[in-house]
Amino acid sequence: MTRLETYDLSLKYQDKFVIQHLGISFEKGSVYSIIGPNGCGKSTLLKALARQLKPAGGQVLLDSKPLSDLNGKDVARQMSYMAQSQEPIEITVKELVGYGRTPHQPYWNHVSAKDREITDWALEATALTPYEDRLLHTLSGGERQRAWIAMALAQQPGVLLLDEPTTYLDIAHQLEVLELVRELNQQLNMTVIMVLHDINHASIYSDYILAMKSGRVEGYGLPSEVLTPDLLGRVFGVEASVETDPVRDKPICRITGLIKK
Repeated sequence: MTRLETYDLSLKYQDKFVIQHLGISFEKGSVYSIIGPNGCGKSTLLKALARQLKPAGGQVLLDSKPLSDLNGKDVARQMSYMAQSQEPIEITVKELVGYGRTPHQPYWNHVSAKDREITDWALEATALTPYEDRLLHTLSGGERQRAWIAMALAQQPGVLLLDEPTTYLDIAHQLEVLELVRELNQQLNMTVIMVLHDINHASIYSDYILAMKSGRVEGYGLPSEVLTPDLLGRVFGVEASVETDPVRDKPICRITGLIKK
């Protein structure tokens, strides 16, 4: 079942087109990673999927319905978007996670017993219950990322959109966040679409990879289909070898140098 798709989608900033005539679909319950060099349109596409950027042409469909036909609250009940960087705010972890219930509350922002129950569940699912009374800025980078993901979970979305969720984290916290995302996908059958810079992380933690360059799709499919030396050369301008991890049965890429022009 298709959860999210684009039809003849074109996106631009100011007067410059970043993506033109893109048609692609994301199936329910799978994890997708979007990869590509800086400036290729990865984050721009994610913003359009999250209804953070209005298309210059074409449309984004959620369960076959144009996003433009849905109001903001309807979209927020079904999709949650976590931007690349978050503004520092002095609130407790539990308060932050509770904000995820806003799309489900009436206009007078009444907090129901169900809201409190789901907030507690999101904290537990992300292993943050012991930190619920801590101020957000006192947490480590990985813990803060988990707190923002917990807020997204409290929305109970069918689609989770993450823009570079491992940025600025050390390797242990990167893996912690990605393991959490994969676990939530498997437990909740949640569609996850994320922008990642690390090619091997994209391979290991994704069902499908979308590789982009200059606003175009250069490859889309299983990691084993997309991550080839030829594609890595075309997209990133690097020489690479690709081997299969015998434990995970996923391709692992080793960059050996730049392609000489």
